[in-house]
Amino acid sequence: MMTAAAGASGQSATRTLDVRVDGSVVFAEICAPPMNLLGPELVRDLVTLIRAAEADASARVLVFSSADPDYFISHVDVTKVAQYRAEAAELVGEPSIGLLFRRLSESRLVSIAQIQGRVRGAGSEFVLACDMRFAARESALFCQLEQAFGTIPGAGGVQHLTRLLGRGRALEVMLSAQDYDADLAERYGWINRALPAAELPGFVTALAHRIAGFPAAAHATLKDRVNEITLAPAEAFRRDSDLFAEGLSSPEGSSRMRAAMRRGFQTPDGEMDLPRLLGALSDGPDEHPS
Repeated sequence: MMTAAAGASGQSATRTLDVRVDGSVVFAEICAPPMNLLGPELVRDLVTLIRAAEADASARVLVFSSADPDYFISHVDVTKVAQYRAEAAELVGEPSIGLLFRRLSESRLVSIAQIQGRVRGAGSEFVLACDMRFAARESALFCQLEQAFGTIPGAGGVQHLTRLLGRGRALEVMLSAQDYDADLAERYGWINRALPAAELPGFVTALAHRIAGFPAAAHATLKDRVNEITLAPAEAFRRDSDLFAEGLSSPEGSSRMRAAMRRGFQTPDGEMDLPRLLGALSDGPDEHPS
């Protein structure tokens, strides 16, 4: 059970998640330095957390936050795709983080993302899979960056964004591979609300405890009904995952990824100004082959 795992202090830790249990609310703080890349360890720890929380009848709400004010989840670790997919298969039976995230959407648990910093690529897809998203107005940035590498979002971004934003805005954010601040993300429907950073934790905590105080069976019933209307079928997630892998491994995708890595992709300096780096790839991704 989550409470037993947390011990008397109500706290526990994996390599990348600090977990605190407060009544029926489980708080999980992401801590995967240097920039919270979604790699095998973080996926493994998410699998462990979801499995444990679902097995604990007293757990009702999951709240995800980040220990790093600059990054919530930056994106996947593109050097470890096979490894993080294998970790996802431990819970969903298939090597797909899209299906892992969809499992969170389907879960009886109510999930809330409390976002500060950058949330790009699969980081965006993770928070989209959560039931609700609240972001710090001063620091949160959202991006689906896959088009810069000649591929598509492979973990649910196409499905969620099109349903939430509508066709035009979904195409805008996915085709542009640009950063969107919290105010614009709120206006577009990417998140529930943008709030001042100082108010965000208190707001989310109060909401989580309020929801956890209502009957758990009603949570599950309501989520089932809403998911029947809004959650894409598993096959759509599988197809997007396949297309993501095909695009990334294509000659153009591979060339652009190599160029991005040379220019600082997946380094703290490069990620702080990622839209500029991605835009520069169009100047000639293989002009300085290594």
